[in-house]
Amino acid sequence: MKNKLFLLPLLLITLFIQLDLTAQEKPILADRIVAHVNDNIILKSDIDQSVADYMRQARVSDQNVEFSEELWFSFLESAINNYVMLEKAEIDSITVSDDEVSLQMDQRIRQLVAQAGSERALEQAFGKSLIQLRADFKEDFREQMIAQRVQQQKIQSISITRPEVEEFFNAIPTDSLPTIPEQVALSQIVIVPPAKDDAKQAAFNFAQQLRDSIVVHGVPIEELARRHSDDRGSAANGGALPLMGLDELVSEYSAAASALQPGGISKVVETQFGFHIIKLKRRVGDRIETNHILISVDNEQLDEEYAIKRLNTLRDSIMTNKDVKFAAVARKFSEDPNTKPYGGKIFDPQSGERLLPLNRLDPAMYRIVLLMDEEGSISEPRSFTLQSQNSKAYRIVKLDQQIPEHIANLEQDYDRIKSIALQQKQNRVMQQWIEKLRDEIYIEYKIERPDNTMDLENTL
Repeated sequence: MKNKLFLLPLLLITLFIQLDLTAQEKPILADRIVAHVNDNIILKSDIDQSVADYMRQARVSDQNVEFSEELWFSFLESAINNYVMLEKAEIDSITVSDDEVSLQMDQRIRQLVAQAGSERALEQAFGKSLIQLRADFKEDFREQMIAQRVQQQKIQSISITRPEVEEFFNAIPTDSLPTIPEQVALSQIVIVPPAKDDAKQAAFNFAQQLRDSIVVHGVPIEELARRHSDDRGSAANGGALPLMGLDELVSEYSAAASALQPGGISKVVETQFGFHIIKLKRRVGDRIETNHILISVDNEQLDEEYAIKRLNTLRDSIMTNKDVKFAAVARKFSEDPNTKPYGGKIFDPQSGERLLPLNRLDPAMYRIVLLMDEEGSISEPRSFTLQSQNSKAYRIVKLDQQIPEHIANLEQDYDRIKSIALQQKQNRVMQQWIEKLRDEIYIEYKIERPDNTMDLENTL
């Protein structure tokens, strides 16, 4: 098993602190120490519980994972590797701050609250308050984050040369080369329809009424956020946003919040998302922790005609004037924060690649591309949902490049092949590196094989 240690996804390490909404109190299995890593001990019950949580999580996702000795030992080796990373972090003085831990904790708690349906449901599932849950798992989160940071620093130091990429590609048998589906490179200019005056006024008035309830009548902002906020990510948590840098928030929000004293309530603040009422909880340097209520403008009362006319004007200007470039217009006028800085260029959110498989485009974009005949074509305005703002928007799309289906080759697919070759090299180097670390750290196994495997299987 030792040669497979680093190949396990880091997700397996996180399962040691996975909060399971369906977990119930179970009889504790006979316990014993199964391994030492320097002064750290690993208990059989820790590994048993991690395997059980992993299998339960897999079943929730409709995956059939069978219990086996190999699976059990995989979790044991992951636990050992985790402690090895922590020992390496101590040697290299790698730490994470309390604020970073709190941010990660807040994100995980929000995910769990969303899964449970409410804070109360989550607390009932565990029989603990959110405050106690954070306290119980804070140090586990800290250790996980430190271990990840050690590995990330090593991975970032690993690069690959073109000759290495070519060697990797040439080693693939010709009859094993994959078929690359049709790909396209796209750019877009996005305009978000402004609210009609009456809809915008109605949203402002409602936000003002909520603020009056807080300031004048003493109603807690958390209570009103749960009942009325349109920010679905924070509403269930009383409108709480974690500690964030001022530059991570939209400028109007950060300016209003940073002007407050802790406990203060802002006036109604307008941003691109709607109207906010903000409470400052605390400030740490240039980072702030807030609660807020968002009242968005009714999407059914948007001035869609304005957006369509605006895009048609921009499209006509680009198509009739050779000196007007799509990218320059996108940087100046597009209202999509994710593509605007790159001249409207769209990148694969997972791989970061510019070329997108045609069969993986979202349905709205797929329908646009099917109507485009040649490279350089610019679509007419079409509606879609702008995910970054969760709002209706309109866009024109340019077909920058189109590559037909083909057998993989270095000329057309170098970036993709380089990414795969680099990943394999990183796995290989990381495996060798962690083996070297393990040789330098005291590790002692106290078992030859897992005990009571049948008992563990029967508890899953």
